[in-house]
Amino acid sequence: MIKIKTNLNGRQRELAADDYTEPLLDVLRKNGRTGTKEGCKAGQCGACVILINNKPVNACLFPVFRAENKKITTIEGLGKPNNLGVIQQSFLEKGAVQCGYCTPGMVLSTKALLDKTPSPSENEILESLDGNLCRCTGYVKIIDAVKLASERIRNGRNK
Repeated sequence: MIKIKTNLNGRQRELAADDYTEPLLDVLRKNGRTGTKEGCKAGQCGACVILINNKPVNACLFPVFRAENKKITTIEGLGKPNNLGVIQQSFLEKGAVQCGYCTPGMVLSTKALLDKTPSPSENEILESLDGNLCRCTGYVKIIDAVKLASERIRNGRNK
């Protein structure tokens, strides 16, 4: 058993892991961050996308030792059930949540995009979501949700 120090969703934390090479996905889930989903365990589906220092990564491929002293953001760090973040609210309002399994990864990929590019083109949106697979929505509603979140953020609604 090892422990690593990190900033998880804005708070300094120690995460317990079996060893240094354990996937960060498994460590997060064992430490109560179950919003990060396990899909393929091969970095192909995007269900496990989190932000490391504000950049999207597949937590299933990210060994826990690389998270030492890094800023980690999971879906739990963006809003609460009774106070959703602007991206989460936009996904909900546009019906971009269907079964919801891919949603945490989609939302975090969207956050990384909008933090970098507040007014993305449709091609930039598609490129940023390239590693996130969804079997339910067909992506039209997801793209609409990203556009709505972008508009809201540009207009000063950042929650």
